[in-house]
Amino acid sequence: MKKKYRAVMTAAVLALLLGGCGMKGKNENINAGMQAVAAYEYDSAIESFAAAKEAGEDLRLACRGEGIAYMGKTMYDEAVQAFETALSLSDGRVVNMDYDINYYLAAAYYKQGNKEKAIDVYDAILGLKEEEKDACYLRGVIYAEQGNLELAKADFDRVIALDKSDYDRLINIYTVLEEDGYKDTGQEYLQAAMDAGTKDMTNYEKGRICYYLEDYENARTYLEKAREEGGFETTLFLGKTYETLGDINYAISVYSVFLESEGPNPQILNQLGLCRMQAEDYSGALAAFQAAMNIEDNGMMQTLKMNEIVAYEQLHDYGKAAELMSSYLSTYPDDEQAQREYTFLKTR
Repeated sequence: MKKKYRAVMTAAVLALLLGGCGMKGKNENINAGMQAVAAYEYDSAIESFAAAKEAGEDLRLACRGEGIAYMGKTMYDEAVQAFETALSLSDGRVVNMDYDINYYLAAAYYKQGNKEKAIDVYDAILGLKEEEKDACYLRGVIYAEQGNLELAKADFDRVIALDKSDYDRLINIYTVLEEDGYKDTGQEYLQAAMDAGTKDMTNYEKGRICYYLEDYENARTYLEKAREEGGFETTLFLGKTYETLGDINYAISVYSVFLESEGPNPQILNQLGLCRMQAEDYSGALAAFQAAMNIEDNGMMQTLKMNEIVAYEQLHDYGKAAELMSSYLSTYPDDEQAQREYTFLKTR
């Protein structure tokens, strides 16, 4: 699943986890299942949802949670069936849970490779709620992947029109288009935002857009100003700007100064690790990745685990890298690139 597609679905997963915890006494097994999903313990979660059904707990919540667990196990046929069952349990009134389940169903279809059915689900959501930005955006993502730029642009134009000041979404749209071979089109969106006037933008927003427009000198200027306002995001982009300008040592300094003054931050530590990798300081990179992994609820454990493996490879500790890759694939079995890398590692 594409990063920017996955990000929206991750937000939906969080909504599921929170939404499933509202009736602690009544839905004890469902709550246990949700906690297991959050811990990536999908088999345990499925057992809990089965127990919930036996105990007469909320059947709709149990089916919905079951679908999420099956998605975690990359069993997308079973996930689709669970979500469709959950939808069939509606009392006929369209409520927030119906939209929520439909987002999961679309994601399951997408992961199956059945993008047309995913589009059908987004069509249905938008037919009921035409200003549902996530559905419009995610449908545009699929159109872009399919090479249908005209339809993708129509959806992205609509998303932007609904909230012209959502610069995070604007950058997501750029990233999707860039990944699918439409970088120039993506940059047109960014440039249009800058041309429309920047008085309502923060220095951080201006700097970030300039970064993606490859206007690194102005990006540095804006981000240096924004640095005074604080925030790890500014530090992250400022450091990456210096990296792109070829000043790796200063980028490392930017990250290090932030960590010294603000304390551990997973995103900054990860980028510091990547920067040290560029400098061929693989031990320092490994230390940074592992420090980030030690931060609870860091939100980027999959990325950190993979970077840790790469660091061990660069240190020529192929046995440790293979051991970690085996563990990684038990948690993230649908990472095809990791599967290929594991095959390579086992031959070293």
